[in-house]
Amino acid sequence: MNQNITYKWTPQIAYAIGLITTDGSLSKDKRHIDFTSTDLQLLKTFKKCLSLKNEICKKSNSHTTAKKSYHLQFSNVKFYNWLLSLGLMPNKTYHLKKIKIPMIYFRDFLRGYVDGDGSIFTYIDKYIVYKGRRYTYKRIYTALNSASYKNLEWIRKTLKKELNIYGALNSWLKNKRCVPAWTLRFAKKESVKLLRWLYYKPDLPSLNRKRKIAERFLTLKSC
Repeated sequence: MNQNITYKWTPQIAYAIGLITTDGSLSKDKRHIDFTSTDLQLLKTFKKCLSLKNEICKKSNSHTTAKKSYHLQFSNVKFYNWLLSLGLMPNKTYHLKKIKIPMIYFRDFLRGYVDGDGSIFTYIDKYIVYKGRRYTYKRIYTALNSASYKNLEWIRKTLKKELNIYGALNSWLKNKRCVPAWTLRFAKKESVKLLRWLYYKPDLPSLNRKRKIAERFLTLKSC
């Protein structure tokens, strides 16, 4: 049992809670916390943020041909109860609302949220024609995904207040059962503003491959 996790807010703790909010789960036994991802580096970062000594294990899924995922589980009743007090819960997928994150650490939490169940992607737009001339633009989008509308709406309102960006919140069908899911997406100008805010200094806990996409774009003179 790990009892060495501090409840003092830090960027590392806030980031880890962002990961738990998206790719983590609280067991019904009221003591275990699980975190699963297909990205091994994300597991290692999560483990470091919480000073865990538990082993990271491979987790295969017999129902899919997708690549194997990695899994970490630890037991800490006090930390489990603290997560409950913040607004997390077992079977949280469709029931999440606001998570009680101090605003000073909200962007660390949100960076974990993006790394867990979000995306940062770029593409080249070559199809804009104006006055007979074709123009090429590099586009960037940042998206957050959730099965809970209320959770994303809370994030949307918070970002509107903090950064004056609003994004587009749309639904889509998650699987063959026609279960709705939601995506909060920010286009180029808002995305650039958001990403500069999320990656506010070097050596922050983050998923390297997503951070590299953001940094390559943010260094362009056009931004």
